[in-house]
Amino acid sequence: MSESYTSNDLLNAIAAASKTLSERKDEINRLNVFPVPDGDTGTNMSLTLETVVENLAKLPIGAEGAEIRKAITTGALMGARGNSGVITSQILRGLCEGSVGQKLDAAGIDAAFSSAVEVAFQAVRKPVEGTILTVLRDSAAAAKRARKKKLSPEEALSSVVEEAYASVQRTPDLLPVLKENGVVDAGGFGLAIFFDAFASALTGREGPLGDELAFARSAAPKVEIEQINDWEGSAYRYCTEFLVHSDDVDADAAKEFLPTMGDCDLMVGMHPNFKVHVHTNRPDEVLGWFLDHGAQISEVHIHNMQLQSAARTDALAAEEAAERKPLGFVAVAAGEGNARILESLGVDVVVSGGQTMNPSTKDLLDAVGAVNADAVIILPNNKNIIMAAQSACDLSDTPCAVVPTRSVPEAFAALFGFDEGAGLEENVESMTEAYAEVRTGEVTRAIKDSKDAHDNPIKEGDVIGIADGSIEAVGSSVDDVVLSLLAAMGAEEADTLTILAGEDLSDEAFDGLVERIEGAFGELEVDAHRGDQPLYPVVMSVE
Repeated sequence: MSESYTSNDLLNAIAAASKTLSERKDEINRLNVFPVPDGDTGTNMSLTLETVVENLAKLPIGAEGAEIRKAITTGALMGARGNSGVITSQILRGLCEGSVGQKLDAAGIDAAFSSAVEVAFQAVRKPVEGTILTVLRDSAAAAKRARKKKLSPEEALSSVVEEAYASVQRTPDLLPVLKENGVVDAGGFGLAIFFDAFASALTGREGPLGDELAFARSAAPKVEIEQINDWEGSAYRYCTEFLVHSDDVDADAAKEFLPTMGDCDLMVGMHPNFKVHVHTNRPDEVLGWFLDHGAQISEVHIHNMQLQSAARTDALAAEEAAERKPLGFVAVAAGEGNARILESLGVDVVVSGGQTMNPSTKDLLDAVGAVNADAVIILPNNKNIIMAAQSACDLSDTPCAVVPTRSVPEAFAALFGFDEGAGLEENVESMTEAYAEVRTGEVTRAIKDSKDAHDNPIKEGDVIGIADGSIEAVGSSVDDVVLSLLAAMGAEEADTLTILAGEDLSDEAFDGLVERIEGAFGELEVDAHRGDQPLYPVVMSVE
């Protein structure tokens, strides 16, 4: 490490860069080349970095080296959301691994970036030019040139940042879809912003750096209290907890009052914030006392301990009685209807998520851990969640695999291919084959002007129909676009249509749509359900 920079300087620079990325996430999101409401690259990258900062903020003061690297890599991986977040986590892992034993000089920067390229490219099965990986590789090349020229750390970082932005500007020449839509790569732009903000925070300010990590540690005043679980043998029914906000409430008087209302009473903190806990039969009178004494209250939680105890007993008995399965399932889906259907088909845990709200690696890992099975299959149901699902499987103590479904209808078909008598690997193969012939269609509204797969114009607000990632229909009404999309998907030659109504499509409108489909495609068997997914009035598949 260079004598010019301390570990705290580096941590503050990471936190400052994360903050900048969060502030500019919408700008990055708007670069999404597909005119559907799931342009969330900036959101995913910023959430990943925010988890890193949260992890760093938990480190003891004076933490060095290995502790810091572990906090970064663990936070990035557990917080990774979407493909862009997963790749970002791998870039950070590579930078950390490459920095071991290095100083913060041109040689150390070169070593870190060389490692980042190696690790990140290994994480992507088929790297595509003109993406975040290209920007990373070009940035690493700039770091290598800086080492050969024996530049100072500040000059080396400046060279990396300049090349990152230059590489972003070149991405449309490498990826035709970017040029067609007049944008640069969103992930690459997000990475350049992060590098720029980090370098600026580390080298570009006069005087000591602002303590960005202090903000992460205490973004808002909070009262610390040891978590208290069940209090056995309480004579009172209601566990009552709340925050008290007052500059002049008499804490001693309050502590004398609480025991008169129940037991297990506790009041901690100091003016103006206190946390109160008491078991009582009259929570209304407890709250009323503080209100009568001029305090404000918030975060009120009242739990009936008798009902909780009975429910817990029943749940534990059911858990013990539940037979452990050889193979269980985790699926990702948005919408209560979709979740109910998946559960009816045998999915053990449904993780809420999908377009615009990709679950993190940790979310999926926790879901796998909640399944009472010897092995688990994850159905991501979105192409942007597949990498996070694979990362969860890599980290899982339970044998785990991914059937890389890209939509909920594909998951339905995959689950029909499940063989109870087969093992994990055999079922991954058979379930993947089961959904291979499924064609998925999605209907939504364009969030910006664009063009469809046939170079026809799309205006913001148009209804668009997407078949397996290609925009094949554009119109002004959901019904018309659905019928056009079905024709493009070859519905006339298909046997079955599965169609899911979104949360904004009424039952009456859905019934009318199904009636039109049955009239237009008389031989097609229609299986209609409410999926209640957001943003997409209709999701469907033909087989």
